[in-house]
Amino acid sequence: MIHSARWPRTLKPFLLAPLAALACFASAQVAPEPLAMTPDLDLVGASVSYLADLDLLVFEVEVAGAAGGTVPSARGQVDGAPVLAYAFPTTLPASAVGFGDVAGVLTLAVTVHPDFDDTPLWDEDGDTDYANDGWVFHTHWVVLAPDDRVAGGLSAVEFAADSGATLPPTNAGMPMYLDSPGFSVVTDGSRLRVLVPAQRVRGQIEFGFDAVAAYLQVNTSDAARPMLGVYAAYDVLSGDLSLPYSVTGR
Repeated sequence: MIHSARWPRTLKPFLLAPLAALACFASAQVAPEPLAMTPDLDLVGASVSYLADLDLLVFEVEVAGAAGGTVPSARGQVDGAPVLAYAFPTTLPASAVGFGDVAGVLTLAVTVHPDFDDTPLWDEDGDTDYANDGWVFHTHWVVLAPDDRVAGGLSAVEFAADSGATLPPTNAGMPMYLDSPGFSVVTDGSRLRVLVPAQRVRGQIEFGFDAVAAYLQVNTSDAARPMLGVYAAYDVLSGDLSLPYSVTGR
């Protein structure tokens, strides 16, 4: 079953401010058809563990099927390209990963999208070509905020090209708060893990989080929709995106 991805009411007043500048767009939802639900997108559990001896955070999600076993088919172009993600919304501030003081929820997303490569610094498949790795699950930091223009109710926060937005040097080169940090992604049967050195979040090892499996889509042609929107949440571990879980082992 596909669930609606809506932020808890307590977070909305904080998050809605960045959307005021988008009010000129139409509010009608245009909902592309998401991939069908599979056991690979059915969340069984999630954790974030801090390994003190390595100063390392391990983000982990477990699914009923095979982690990373479902991948969208290529559309053949960036506009309309499907994106599948296992995501960890957190209570970390956006500044912890090099973004400016932007309102929204900093989310670690493990994504796959065969139509394009947005990690120019990393060669995830190891073939020496740095521009053909979109089909491999890889990591992004993204700032998400509520957005009623899409069926999933969320989108990546955008900014004007001349706004002087503060971004880390590993950003994906798009006018939105999206970074390509290059963290290692390890899949093992039903489990997927992401290895994040604590130094890469400025040593902040106490935060809340949640886990989501979601379908997103890129848009470069329709001003009534965001550039990167969430169109379906297959599963939300907490049931309400309340970010109730805490880092263990600290």
